[in-house]
Amino acid sequence: MEKVIDIEDRIPTLKKRRKKRTNRKFIVLILLFFIVLAVLLYFQSPYSKINKITVSGARLVEEQYYLKASTLATGKSMWGFKVEDVEKLLLEDKWVKEAHVKRNWLQGVTIEIKEWKKVAYLAGDGTYYPLLENGKRFEQAGDDIPIDAPVFIGITGEKTIKKLVKQLAQLNPEVLALISQVNTNSNETNPNAIRLYMNDGYEVRAVIQTLAEKLNHYPSLVAQIPNLEKGVIDLEVGSYYRPFNNEYNQANLDMDKDAANQEVKKDEQQEKE
Repeated sequence: MEKVIDIEDRIPTLKKRRKKRTNRKFIVLILLFFIVLAVLLYFQSPYSKINKITVSGARLVEEQYYLKASTLATGKSMWGFKVEDVEKLLLEDKWVKEAHVKRNWLQGVTIEIKEWKKVAYLAGDGTYYPLLENGKRFEQAGDDIPIDAPVFIGITGEKTIKKLVKQLAQLNPEVLALISQVNTNSNETNPNAIRLYMNDGYEVRAVIQTLAEKLNHYPSLVAQIPNLEKGVIDLEVGSYYRPFNNEYNQANLDMDKDAANQEVKKDEQQEKE
């Protein structure tokens, strides 16, 4: 026969259990109170304010420009802004490719900027405007002759400039660094013909559409030139090389022939009159 436990014997056990539950609830409430109090004190304290803002990646403009554009400032709340909203503000500038904003524990904010690469300069009115790889022109011009990217001379038309910039952006960095100047060489048969003057003394003739594809082989082409004699490398159709003496002497002869032919025609016309 099973032993029946009297209810009076169980009362102390029930009381202990109830007391434990009450103690747990009380501890949880106390913890929640202190957590809320700590949060309130944190937001009222200087530790919830931005103490330092670091900007990296600024090349085309000063770091202070991005700091101002972000609307962030030391002393403002660390939690009073949305990261996405600040990034959108920074991306409004056409020369900014990427923008990343991060909160750093405890009081720091980092702004990481990636700008579109500068691939050339557009010359005009004695000033030089940087051209970016996205085809946009950076409006802050300089007066000094640039040495860190090629200069466009006589290249006009927004579409033409964008096509040329796109080609330059596809060049290997070591090849792009060799280009000093890009001039138009357009004619009736080929309006996209260009002439490039290289820092190592060579002249390259090419067309915009195939510039990157062909010019990326420039170092190997130069290496095949006998005695590395300076001259013209023509990449318009195939690829051939002629020393400057041969190229320009022939050009001068052609010019003399044209002038002589014009004189003969002029004399013939006068005799008829």
